[in-house]
Amino acid sequence: MPDDIARWLTEHAHPLDTLTPGAPTDDLKPLGVKLRGARIVGLGESTHGTAEFFRLKHRIVEFLVREEGFTTLAMEASESAARAVDAYVRHGVGDPARLVARLGFWTWRTQEMVDLVEWLRAHNRDLPEERQVRFAGVDPQRGADSVEAVTAFLRACAPEREGNARALEVLVHARPGSRPDPEQALRHHAEEVARHLADHDADDDVVEHARILVRAADLVTRSLDQSAGEESAFAVRDRAMADAVARLVDDDPTARVMVWAHNGHLAKGTYGDGVTALGSRLRERYGDRYYALALLFGKGSFLARRGDDLQAPPVRHRIGTGTRSIEARLADVLKGDYYIDLRCTAPWLHAPQAQRSFGANVPRFSYHFHTAPLVPANDYDGIAFVARSTCSHPLPQAEE
Repeated sequence: MPDDIARWLTEHAHPLDTLTPGAPTDDLKPLGVKLRGARIVGLGESTHGTAEFFRLKHRIVEFLVREEGFTTLAMEASESAARAVDAYVRHGVGDPARLVARLGFWTWRTQEMVDLVEWLRAHNRDLPEERQVRFAGVDPQRGADSVEAVTAFLRACAPEREGNARALEVLVHARPGSRPDPEQALRHHAEEVARHLADHDADDDVVEHARILVRAADLVTRSLDQSAGEESAFAVRDRAMADAVARLVDDDPTARVMVWAHNGHLAKGTYGDGVTALGSRLRERYGDRYYALALLFGKGSFLARRGDDLQAPPVRHRIGTGTRSIEARLADVLKGDYYIDLRCTAPWLHAPQAQRSFGANVPRFSYHFHTAPLVPANDYDGIAFVARSTCSHPLPQAEE
């Protein structure tokens, strides 16, 4: 790395004393200062299977809740199933491990996530309702709880319409773009059910479950062809997640929301083949009140599914520091873990770079060489860098 860039990093990086939740937080205060005017902070990750990312974000959540007044944790997880997790963190209802295991994706079925949910419950236990931290999912996928709630209501109050809800059972497991239909018949059916419930005085919880199913039906009937642009399943998913975050913010003028998702979703630009990211939509809507914090790592191991198999268990993948990515440069300049703010005018932050990015599935062999384009200051507002990654810890017998 050129000497001027190395010098800038040395002068502007804030070392992280520890990644362990519950530790003193003086080292996080520079991040807190940058977030003073923010309503939303995105907490990213370059892999979904890194234990250190879970632990650091858990620690940041504790800090932001206790010292900066953040009120809601919103996750790239099932909007439907997250409502039960919210009932646990606010009222102690249910078993946390079981509820976390039902969030819709193997990525969250970890001991680290259970630890975070249990901390949220402990924090809320003795607080009045209006001061408790909420938990929300923002992804319309995996609507099992919503199908169950809507079906139960219709069975009890309008049995002649129970069959209408049964037609939505496909939304329990259907994935984005898995049932492409230009006419979107399933979405129209879900909208009819939601209108019926709203018109017949169903309670607010059931009506909201019905609206979740409308969003889920919209997503599964879209095309996976990214040439469809803003109408592709990928773009619609990020738009739906951005809208879910916006509802959390706009419905409560005091709300401050932490959004936990992959770096690609939280970026302020696009990802993949030009998909407008969740973070891009939040930046357009909220300006500098949205702060995108990416989490990157130097080397180590992480969990991911191998190849395109959506049912296979996640397995360990290893990667070295390498030489071509921004992670290699960050690891070369400073040892250890640290945070840097990117809202400044350093020229190198506005120059094209490459970042490593791994999703829930990675290619069988070529993942070692996979990078995505990056202009640091354009895509993120800050970076938390972790020197070494190790695998997250799946819950026993966690199944998709």
